[in-house]
Amino acid sequence: MPNNRSWMPYLLIAPSVGFLAAFFLVPLAQTLWLATSEAGVPSLSNFRTMIGDLNFSASLRNTFLLTLAVVPAQLAMAFAMGSMVAKVNTGRETILWVWTIPLGISDLAAGLVWLSILQNSGYLNGLLFSLGIIKQQANWLSYQTPVTLFIAIAVAEIWRGTAIVMIIIVAGLNQIPKEFREAAEIFGAGRWTRFTRITLPLIRPALQSALILRTVLAFEVFAVVYSLGGTNLPVLVGEAYTWQNQNQNYGVAAAYAVLIMMISLAATLAYLKIVKVDPERLP
Repeated sequence: MPNNRSWMPYLLIAPSVGFLAAFFLVPLAQTLWLATSEAGVPSLSNFRTMIGDLNFSASLRNTFLLTLAVVPAQLAMAFAMGSMVAKVNTGRETILWVWTIPLGISDLAAGLVWLSILQNSGYLNGLLFSLGIIKQQANWLSYQTPVTLFIAIAVAEIWRGTAIVMIIIVAGLNQIPKEFREAAEIFGAGRWTRFTRITLPLIRPALQSALILRTVLAFEVFAVVYSLGGTNLPVLVGEAYTWQNQNQNYGVAAAYAVLIMMISLAATLAYLKIVKVDPERLP
């Protein structure tokens, strides 16, 4: 008689497979078809329109520049914060709770918080004016000040998203056996040697996950940019939003979505190749 229990694993994963098919695979297929068709006929006209878009080059450049500015800064801060937490014995949970508060704030809310600080009548201008540093309100978020607008968005995004990187890094640091560090200290290894020869190799899985997650989210940045700069700093997701809601052209919007997906997949594959994880070397 056939073993009925052989079907049990498939029955257990059937709900999750159905969920993924309904809410991920089907929309993905629809998006791909919208991007690669016109009037029901396969076509690349949507991608040609996307490339010919006035803001395409600027949005692509700004998205990559934000990613290059935000992700390394978040990774460095997450390492510093994780190392500090690892050395704290009393109040560790409180410190982690305070540092992870931004995770409970939506992207749009975070953007509005920083807008209240950086706008013309915001808290920063009020503080600088009261201290006599500026004589009149400074415009930080205008199209006439693209550098300060970019810096403001980068700072807001770093503040909002560093916590998730820190949590992953802290989880990786907690997996390193204390015996490894103690042995390195006994043999006279310095901090940099311990970091490069022990800490960094052993947290590769956490580092890989953090880089992939944060880079993909950085390519999808929109709400913070829209809150602080509107259309003054075009990004890829912002252009997709404009083509779908204002231009009512779902094909070009889908083309932008496919481009973002391909860039994210390329970054993921690059991280999997560069930050290799050797299971045999893990503790």
